[in-house]
Amino acid sequence: MSGGAGPLTPRRAVVVGGGIAGLATAALLGAEGWSVTVFEARDVVGGRAGSWDQDGFRFDTGPSWYLMPEVFDHFFRLLGTSAEQELDLVPLDPAYRVYSDPATGRAPLDVHSGREAATALFESVEPGAGAKLSAYLDSAGDAYELAVTRFLYDTYETTAGLRDPALLRRVPQLAPLLTRSLASHVDRRFTDPRLRQILGYPAVFLGGSPYGVPSLYHLMSHLDLDEGVLYPRGGFVEIIRAIERLAEASGAVIETGARVVSIDTSGATATGVVLADGRRVEADLVVSAADLHHTETALVAPELQSYPESWWARKEPSPGALLLLLGVEGSLPQLAHHTLLFTDDWRSNFDDIFGAHPRISDPASLYVCRPSATDPTVAPAGHENLFVLVPVPADPALGHGGESGDGDARIETAADRVIEQLASWCDIPDLADRIVVRRTIAPGDFAADLNAWRGNALGLAHTLGQSAMFRPRNVSRKVAGLSYAGGSALPGIGLPMCLISAELVVKRLRGDRTPGPLAEPARV
Repeated sequence: MSGGAGPLTPRRAVVVGGGIAGLATAALLGAEGWSVTVFEARDVVGGRAGSWDQDGFRFDTGPSWYLMPEVFDHFFRLLGTSAEQELDLVPLDPAYRVYSDPATGRAPLDVHSGREAATALFESVEPGAGAKLSAYLDSAGDAYELAVTRFLYDTYETTAGLRDPALLRRVPQLAPLLTRSLASHVDRRFTDPRLRQILGYPAVFLGGSPYGVPSLYHLMSHLDLDEGVLYPRGGFVEIIRAIERLAEASGAVIETGARVVSIDTSGATATGVVLADGRRVEADLVVSAADLHHTETALVAPELQSYPESWWARKEPSPGALLLLLGVEGSLPQLAHHTLLFTDDWRSNFDDIFGAHPRISDPASLYVCRPSATDPTVAPAGHENLFVLVPVPADPALGHGGESGDGDARIETAADRVIEQLASWCDIPDLADRIVVRRTIAPGDFAADLNAWRGNALGLAHTLGQSAMFRPRNVSRKVAGLSYAGGSALPGIGLPMCLISAELVVKRLRGDRTPGPLAEPARV
């Protein structure tokens, strides 16, 4: 539905895309009484949260940090279950490890979650930083609570939530957080580069740079430093499987290998979809959880596009990503479950990604996940599983990855350099010789496989002008009966945000304009 129409009687719904947002939308719509069919173009569901198996290794190909656990809990409770019932969640300790360039002489740091451990770490690195971090985390926790109760679950169909007196009273505290960058907010308080980077790196989770996202997003540090980091045993594919189960339990039919090529309309009302095999499937509601740019510019007629190509020309994507999936013989105790490598000239790294002359940095700041540190099911005995992510420019022209080094030369050369950097910085001199499985994924693959705008890895970056009420809504402005879910629509990037985007579709259909989450059903 579009505009300010009232609640829509549940009938037939089609969901385009079987990523987490599409599956979550299907599950919630089914629970609301809709007859739902999900069409996924690829042969498996999951989208960006994919999975790849090779020679006894199982790799997650996308998200790997389980944060905002209360959002997952809430979503599962809406469907009469719980995260505890659906997933085997393991707390990580340390939450992650941080390496600096060896040339700096700075020792690696293990970051343990919990206020006491985090403040003790900061104090040990920089006298006086412990108390400053405690105050920083107080502010981060307050901002996070505000986001969850006031911003993330708001459809912004009206401005009532923004005009709430309780929120207006906090404007003097909020305004500075919106007008300065996260980096400036951090740098005013801390001096040691490692501490600055620990507090600034969550900007990448938001698809941006600490020099470009507003400091309101310091709230992210509440998640890893105060709350903690979890891991679903079996990998993030288990989250997808759980939501797929719930969607099917609610009556949804999920069809893979079914590519939607257009959204049918009658006048300015969605009437269904057309598939690549020529089928026309009628529906009273179409929810596209495919990439929003692809939906708007390829699936919707030009005169009915809420976000045409000219709109996207003024917007900023998240970074692209060079991913390395590596099966390694032997153990790798040098790496924690999550490990971050930060270059000393951090700002130039972000300039390489977002600046006027984009390129793949060398050396690069990068992220490594070693799920085999926690989960023996993801690698054969005596081996390790590594997922390496290098933020790169969002540009499909960088090329495609491949298996066993057969991707585009530019991508494989960059991957070789990353392996050398990882070996050097983390004291694993024989790393390259121990790799028995190798696959690379690059921006060209994100564009080709996921229809990702400009080959980006996450969605629209969370700049101030692309956050909250400035982000694309979950409903078309021009086509009645057409809704959106996923990382480029409200509320934003990441698995928890995608779950919320599915809930926002339901709130619109119910005519619910409140700023908070839906009420959960009573537990029996």
